[in-house]
Amino acid sequence: MSKQLVIVESPAKANTIAGFLGEEYTVLSSYGHVRDLPSKEMAIDTQNQFEPQYIVPDNKQPQIRKLKQAAQKADTVWLATDEDREGEAIAWHLMQVLELSQQSTKRITFHEITPQAITEAMRNPRSIDQNLVDTQQARRVLDRLVGYEISPLLWRKVQPGLSAGRVQSVAVRLIVEREREIEDFEPESTFKISATFSTQSGEELPAELAETVRDASTARQLLESMADAQFTVGDVTEKPGTRNPAAPFTTSTLQQVASRKLGYSVKQTMTLAQRLYEAGHITYMRTDSVTLSGNALGQIKRVVEQTFGAEYHQYRSYKSRSDAQEAHEAIRPTDVAAQSVSDDKGEQRLYELIRGRTLASQMAAATLNKTAITIQSPSLSSPFKAKGEVITFPGWLKAHQDTAITDIVLPTVEAGEALTRNAVQARQTFKRPPTRYSEAALVRKLEAMGIGRPSTYAPTISTIQDRGYVEKGNTPGSKRDVVTLSLESGGSDVTEAEETIMYGQDKNKLFPTQIALLVNDFLTKQFDDIVDYDFTKEVEEAFDRVARGKEAWNRMIADFYGPFHEKVEAAGSLSREQASGARELGTDPDTGRPVIARMGKYGPMLQLGRPEDEQKPKFAPIPNGEKIHSVTFEEALRLLQLPRYVGTEEDGSEIYANYGRYGPYVKSGDTFAAIPEGDDPFSVSQTTARTALTQQREQKAKRTIADLGGIKVLNGRFGPYVTNGSKNAKIPKNITPQDLDRAQAQEILDNVKKKSKTSKKSGSASRSGPNQGTKSKQ
Repeated sequence: MSKQLVIVESPAKANTIAGFLGEEYTVLSSYGHVRDLPSKEMAIDTQNQFEPQYIVPDNKQPQIRKLKQAAQKADTVWLATDEDREGEAIAWHLMQVLELSQQSTKRITFHEITPQAITEAMRNPRSIDQNLVDTQQARRVLDRLVGYEISPLLWRKVQPGLSAGRVQSVAVRLIVEREREIEDFEPESTFKISATFSTQSGEELPAELAETVRDASTARQLLESMADAQFTVGDVTEKPGTRNPAAPFTTSTLQQVASRKLGYSVKQTMTLAQRLYEAGHITYMRTDSVTLSGNALGQIKRVVEQTFGAEYHQYRSYKSRSDAQEAHEAIRPTDVAAQSVSDDKGEQRLYELIRGRTLASQMAAATLNKTAITIQSPSLSSPFKAKGEVITFPGWLKAHQDTAITDIVLPTVEAGEALTRNAVQARQTFKRPPTRYSEAALVRKLEAMGIGRPSTYAPTISTIQDRGYVEKGNTPGSKRDVVTLSLESGGSDVTEAEETIMYGQDKNKLFPTQIALLVNDFLTKQFDDIVDYDFTKEVEEAFDRVARGKEAWNRMIADFYGPFHEKVEAAGSLSREQASGARELGTDPDTGRPVIARMGKYGPMLQLGRPEDEQKPKFAPIPNGEKIHSVTFEEALRLLQLPRYVGTEEDGSEIYANYGRYGPYVKSGDTFAAIPEGDDPFSVSQTTARTALTQQREQKAKRTIADLGGIKVLNGRFGPYVTNGSKNAKIPKNITPQDLDRAQAQEILDNVKKKSKTSKKSGSASRSGPNQGTKSKQ
């Protein structure tokens, strides 16, 4: 019996495939990439056609040895990594690292993990597609060049620790520009007029005026004119309507709908989809295709007809985007008849979403009866309009129980029929500013602009958050007074009421940080190509040409690198102030020194004077809510007066108030306490400051179990622990914290150090190579 070795990327995928194959097959995982560029050097030979210098990371060596041993014993090695560019690159690296021969190695691909798909793939093996490998390598090399040449510039000119990436910088630019659109937005208000009427038969007919009114005075006049007005039915039109189902899921549409309907983040959606794919429940989850295979279409037809009836099925063909890059199917269940596939709630909910969308995509349209009624009066220049719709056949909605269309039933009336006016209301509404991007909305925007590909959306969105350029959060909005004018049924007096509403709230949206604003401005000025939307799209199109064998990967990189490197060298001559977006606000009237707003090590700050001055500069933080580009000269002068002397404690210790990294605070001796909400460093009183400092000391005392001289035993968020100020260690459950002496506490700290060293030596089985915990698709 010949020995067969199958290599895939992940253990979960290996376990699923092993269950389909016979005893002669051994299925092993590479745990993602087996080679990568070293993390601490560029490792691209720019003088030798941009040849990358790959290494096998230390934490991959044990698995490589295991794979080599298995490969040496096997008659045939099957490389069964994913069928996209990243998977092709992993297969190629395995060929190189394991020193596999062309004769005994076969490349197989499949877009679903089922016995039939695996059998079919093994009947049709192929060689490694070098064009796809070159495409992945081009992306990796280009992104490394951008990151390693721009990031050091950012460290020197803006702030240490920053990084720049090709696609991530464009995503950040979108978020920054949207934030500035919101800041510049001037809200306009209008009045929306709604009314109810009674028909001859006594039924209510709600309607809205066809036009909005710009101000309260005009709205009041309009309501007053309606007090004694006569109303009749104008036109009554009925026409059929249809609503068609959406195409099956692509990566981006799955991320968007899972966010909207399930509340999943983009990263969460892809993690759950990966698990469903590796377990054999859905097809490959990184795709921009909306096509379905013939076998899938036949299976869907049977399930639809058996579940809902023959009249509910309708064959539909969907066209993929013109720039769709992969030869995959859409995301669908491998067995659409299966309703429950996982005990994990998150996986099951995502599966149901995919299954419902798949079934609906091959179902008949929902049909509706739409009614439109106009209501007119000699007193009005514009009619009221009432709209209704009733579902006459649910069609694909049967497969989407969460996509309900509520019937709006209007009473039966005839043209010319007299109506009785009931209550009328004119409510002030405000035009809303542009909406901040959610994760899903950002994916939709990137896809619409041709930026990135299915494999890059989730990593890009994770990266910009992990690196501190973007934060996901909420904003409560601002208060706004809204006027409502009312004309009661049968009445003639118009009354006015005012209420306060919250306006402009956002939940789970993406906000740029201060550093994002600065880095974006720096890149836009110095490296306009890198953050140019059209250029980024053109790069993606160039990758596609490499994938089709129409362009050499290193020629593509060379065309980019020459002009780019020149800009890097030119930017090196910029001063730190020029590069960091520093603003000179004016001259301090007392000292004659310049007042500057700029980014400091811990965030936005103000600076009085320059480093080269004889007198050292004075610094003050810019409070949260203020920005470098918006803080005024007057505000800066006031902030530079801090810290403010507040008073004394009962023992005579002086109290000062100031702004810090984490907000406004008061300080006395070595005790710091946050200033309560509603106060700030300029307004906080001595009494309030004393109370805050006392409470802080009480909390600190409760935290301290014992002070052992250089080592403290403290109560923490996750239980008791010991600390020497630089290292923390959890106290084992079998030890009573109050009984610890200094020697025992030191031993606990030493044990943590030993465990840490052991962990570093052994490494971990990363799925995608160094510094990454999951398969990277960048």
